[in-house]
Amino acid sequence: MSTAPATPETARTSGPTTSSKGLSTGKVGLIGAVVIGISCIAPTYTLTSGLGPTISEVGRHVPAILLLGFIPMLLVAFAYRELNNAVPDSGTSFTWATKAFGPYVGWMGGWGLITATILVISNLAAVAVDFFYLLIAQLTGHPEIADWTRNLFINIPTTVVFLAIACWISYRGLDSTQKLQYVLVALQLAALLVFDVVALRQAYNGGGFNFTAFELEWFNPLEIGSFTMIAAGISLSIFMFWGWDVTLTMNEETKDPEHTPGRAATVTVLVIIAVYVLTAVAIVVWAGTGDTGLGAGNPDNQESIFAALSYPVLGPLAILIYFAVLASSFASLQSTMVGPARTLLAMGHYRALPPAFAKISPRYLSPSTATVSSAIAAGVFYIATRLVSENALWDTITALGLMICFYYGITAVACIWYFRRELFTSVRSVVFRLIFPGLGGGFLLLMFAVTAIDSLDPAYGSGTSIFGVGAVFVLGMGILLLGVAAMLFTRIAHPAFFRGETLPRNESTTDEQTPLLD
Repeated sequence: MSTAPATPETARTSGPTTSSKGLSTGKVGLIGAVVIGISCIAPTYTLTSGLGPTISEVGRHVPAILLLGFIPMLLVAFAYRELNNAVPDSGTSFTWATKAFGPYVGWMGGWGLITATILVISNLAAVAVDFFYLLIAQLTGHPEIADWTRNLFINIPTTVVFLAIACWISYRGLDSTQKLQYVLVALQLAALLVFDVVALRQAYNGGGFNFTAFELEWFNPLEIGSFTMIAAGISLSIFMFWGWDVTLTMNEETKDPEHTPGRAATVTVLVIIAVYVLTAVAIVVWAGTGDTGLGAGNPDNQESIFAALSYPVLGPLAILIYFAVLASSFASLQSTMVGPARTLLAMGHYRALPPAFAKISPRYLSPSTATVSSAIAAGVFYIATRLVSENALWDTITALGLMICFYYGITAVACIWYFRRELFTSVRSVVFRLIFPGLGGGFLLLMFAVTAIDSLDPAYGSGTSIFGVGAVFVLGMGILLLGVAAMLFTRIAHPAFFRGETLPRNESTTDEQTPLLD
């Protein structure tokens, strides 16, 4: 897989229990990978953060927007599966784009993945802290405790502690990650089901805030009207599905690495779309889409829709949702570190970054420097943005959509180019290596361009501007330009990767036939 020489830093001693990078193999089965994938997406956290803004953009048609965001994700997941079957490597987007297009595109694909995860880790920590103090306030009967999250002298140290705990669990390897995630994922899915059932039952029995009878036209995107509104809604919904690719970054540590990660990615996105659509329908039916009171379109409810609606819907049982969002945020905070750590590990292994990033913990057989670096970067970013303004942190969610579309789009197109000599050898190859990646990747790259142009408007996102330009555009494009600068610096310091010596550009020479649902 790699032409990089084995060193004490990049590989452990020989044996069937470790991969070429020194990672422990055979640790994660299909169910474990699906659980970690769901955890990384963090459905409860994602819904409370992303559903309100999406409803404010498209109103009752949020189910249609969720489906529009889901379809390219599913198509891209098939592209990931094909690439993983051919080249199972923890570097995923970085490795595959490098093999298809060369070191420069590959390096930027890796940068997109790493920065996207660091952005979301900082936001996950923020939401976890908010619900941590909400939970304490309800348990103790002192509602004023919920306001502690607005005190930066309390908020920032608490967030740093959360990041440190998540880093420690990730550092201990996938055994610790799996054990924690089984409990936390089951908890949040159960809490969401309780909320949805109670909300629908109340609404249809006269107990909702603004009862809005469900109609099938909610699934029709043509009823929305403005393409700009559709684009903004899809950008937010893409954020809500992001994270399933963590199942691929674990491929060197899974059982049957050629098939398990791809199957897990497909199952993960199917479970998530079912949960999202049910919850979106329940909230719109119960609360309506108005911009006053408990309406789902009220700007005051945008930051956390569950913080606003949990108690009115569930009463004292709202503590289930508070605990579920806290569990979801922390679970995802911890599992999301798996992705950037293993991408950084791969980049260090192939000398696209300093070799220190390729170090493996001899005790836990997990990325050491890469895991700690991810946590530190997320902490620094959180502190900086929180000190600037709360709006700056909120804009990271919208900017995250840019990063996701960027590196997912590159990876999908890389699938087409990598298999270009085999595209027409079978019907299966045409469908899964050309049509699906082309549609999914092309759509995401289009959304990247549309969102980038729209975010030039200072009114986009939180409404914050920098020198008359929207903060979302400055944040998103600034991160990409920073990546270009870091790549050029690395090109000077570590030229072997950029000369194609450690990870050569090549294309597939085989056409393994795998079942449709592999």
